[in-house]
Amino acid sequence: MLSSNGFIKNNINKFATFYRLVDVAIIQLSLFIAITLCHSHFSKDLFLLSLIAIIGFSVFAEMFALYRSWRDGFFKEIIFNATLSWTVAFSLILVYVFFSQATVEYPRMVIALWYVITGALLFTWRLSFGLFLRNIRRKGINIRSVAIIGITKEGERLAKQILEHPETGFRLQAVFDDRDESRLPEGFHGNFQGTLNEGVERAKRNEFDVIYIAVPLTAEDRITEILHLLGDTTVNVQLVPNLFMFSMMSASMAQVGDIQTISVYCNPMRGTYALIKRIEDIVLSSIILTIIAIPLMIIAIAVKTTSKGPIIFKQDRYGLNGKRIKVWKFRSMTVTENTDVVTQATKNDVRITPLGAFLRRTSLDELPQFINVLQGGMSVVGPRPHAVAHNEQYRKAVDYYMLRHKIKPGITGWAQINGWRGETDTIDKMEMRIKYDLDYIRRWSLWFDVKIVFYTIFRSFTDKNAY
Repeated sequence: MLSSNGFIKNNINKFATFYRLVDVAIIQLSLFIAITLCHSHFSKDLFLLSLIAIIGFSVFAEMFALYRSWRDGFFKEIIFNATLSWTVAFSLILVYVFFSQATVEYPRMVIALWYVITGALLFTWRLSFGLFLRNIRRKGINIRSVAIIGITKEGERLAKQILEHPETGFRLQAVFDDRDESRLPEGFHGNFQGTLNEGVERAKRNEFDVIYIAVPLTAEDRITEILHLLGDTTVNVQLVPNLFMFSMMSASMAQVGDIQTISVYCNPMRGTYALIKRIEDIVLSSIILTIIAIPLMIIAIAVKTTSKGPIIFKQDRYGLNGKRIKVWKFRSMTVTENTDVVTQATKNDVRITPLGAFLRRTSLDELPQFINVLQGGMSVVGPRPHAVAHNEQYRKAVDYYMLRHKIKPGITGWAQINGWRGETDTIDKMEMRIKYDLDYIRRWSLWFDVKIVFYTIFRSFTDKNAY
């Protein structure tokens, strides 16, 4: 869509206003329920708290993209972001109550019940509405008939998503391509219904709600022709770009004056997302360091008394944007290599101490890195940092290797919980690790981080690739 500030505008959810009003009503209703259950009364002080809650929730809900289209799925993430938005907003209430120095004026039980009831209702209404949408879509209500013009790799991926996720309300009615049907992927023979021009003609007869054009962008003249013909229809037309990096990184729109550009290689943790990620790191690392303080002391004493050398081994690694950082680990070897040539640990490596073998197998040697997280050089979740020597080796051998440094390195990561941890003695192993690292960057969300941390806790002691 054309605009004075650029040629593309963000897609607007026309029901977003309704969702916002329901959320505001729930916050206010929950407060009245809590007051009634506690046999209290509504006061101007509680009214002020409700205003803080509503404004805070509205701001954080926008930050966490809570009002994204329901048709796009990601229900677990929507529930998580709703809970997170309410929790952060409620923390503003607690901060206000604390600093107002008038805590006796606020009924604590009312406030506690308010938090619980609101959280439960925010979850319940989203769950109910989601089930309602799925039910009516099964009956053929609130669905959109879809056609795809051009069965490229991107068209195949799009069709697969539509077919595998009927809850989105999209129904694939037809695919069109100028190639012979025998040259098309087997899974689309049943949906193949003619050439691109035939697809345009059927669109003119209002047979489809949405048409996706998946013709390669190199065929500019052909795309222009199709768009011109579809300009004589009322169908919703969307382009599916065949840009590989759109699926590999968090590509986004950017602008220089009136010129719109596409940011392909960029750090997705910017602005609000960077703040959210940093808050997550500070909170998690502070809690974990408090819990593991005594184990840290015990391990430190054990390292010092069982072998010669420093307790903490600090090695140069690449951090955010390829800048060098010092990563802390409990020393697990008889050597402390930090030169241009570093030999990876292998199975039955003679350099590893008996205690070090246990620490590495259970990931306990990584615990000091939570200090790196507090310092800001690392994150709790992110691509694992490699020794500088290994970076220089693999950046020449593995495509897009350095893109993993567009975000801060992490103590645990998506690649590690999927089994790509430990020695990377072949290019294939490193390529798989990079594949998962880039997938993490593309898919990042707070919910995704929580999922990775959860899996890390349960898999650390059973990982056979760590030595």
